[in-house]
Amino acid sequence: MEKKQKITGQQRRLLFGAVFLMATSAIGPAFLTQTTVFTEQFLASFAFAILVSIIIDIGAQLNIWRVLTVSGKRGQDVANEVVPGLGHAVAFLIVLGGLAFNIGNVAGAGLGLNAMFGWDVRLGAALTGAFAIFVFLVKNGRAVMDIVTQVLGVLMIAITAYVMIQSDPPYGEAAAKMVLPDEPWTMFVPIVTIVGGTVGGYITFAGAHRLIEAKMTGVENLRFVSRAANYGILTTGIMRVLLFLAVLGVLAQGAVLSEENPPASVFQFALGDIGMRVFGVVLLAAALSSVIGSAYTSASFLRSMHTAFDKYNNIVIVIFILTSTLIFTFVGRPVTLLILAGAFNGLILPVTLGAILLAARRKSVVGEYRHPTWMIVLGVIAVIFTIFAGVMSLGGLADLWNG
Repeated sequence: MEKKQKITGQQRRLLFGAVFLMATSAIGPAFLTQTTVFTEQFLASFAFAILVSIIIDIGAQLNIWRVLTVSGKRGQDVANEVVPGLGHAVAFLIVLGGLAFNIGNVAGAGLGLNAMFGWDVRLGAALTGAFAIFVFLVKNGRAVMDIVTQVLGVLMIAITAYVMIQSDPPYGEAAAKMVLPDEPWTMFVPIVTIVGGTVGGYITFAGAHRLIEAKMTGVENLRFVSRAANYGILTTGIMRVLLFLAVLGVLAQGAVLSEENPPASVFQFALGDIGMRVFGVVLLAAALSSVIGSAYTSASFLRSMHTAFDKYNNIVIVIFILTSTLIFTFVGRPVTLLILAGAFNGLILPVTLGAILLAARRKSVVGEYRHPTWMIVLGVIAVIFTIFAGVMSLGGLADLWNG
């Protein structure tokens, strides 16, 4: 039985910390580009894809967050209980994928500082890595992480909302197409892509692992956990809707988006000369928050593999950030690794979510807790969609091999 809880100030900080850690992990440079490109392709009908993806995201996240926090065990540990060794395999894929994506995140932060101040992209990436490392080395680093991700998340949403208002989108048309889109059968690719980008790989575990670390576990905290899970998805959804409407607005006014940097051209068209600098702020916030979220969550998948990873978790996080920053700064972004990581990202969620759905009714994992059937059904739908997403992402490997 889920009991009502009176949330203390510390719990409220933790609640929003978990929410924004998950949400800002999802809202990275790829999020900005994908939303812009799909809006340009499907126009107002993309609202339907956003709505469907939010429903699937909630199904995936509620299942994962509730089962993990009731059990008090991280994703890899639950997977190991379902199939021995599966959790270790998943942890390896998530850390490898997270490292590769973090190279893109620090690159995005460098591009953001370049747009704002004209700094060299590699210098900007190095400064971003240094700041992210500082967050985890400072005293009470977890509290600092919570605050930083919240500030960056609110900043991104506020700026994008302003751009949306300035672009004056056709709200009525977007609302109508949300339920009656043109050719809805063509929406499969954008739906599975943005689902994978919102709850794929390490992202959906970010907030749950943060709550487990803070000891917000057990049946008595389920209402709190469910609220955090839903808020996380809704926060990501709000950001996507705001960006979608901003893009739709400038397209309705006749804007032609740049092929090299579609989201930047939206900000330029809506805000004029200062638009590129404003976009730089959003890109920096998105990239920096994703660096923090990726590093924290990827390192959390190593904590149960050896006591050293748990004891020196902050050092592991610092090494993770330092490695991805140095790779970009001195080597550049390795295309092969990023494509492999994309394929892994699409495959990780159905494997891990599938294991958690199997564990949801196991007393050895969740005790006497009875996981709701409707959540399991939503979870199964999410598994089916993300299996297709993973298979489709493997096409990038073939293209790379043939190219």
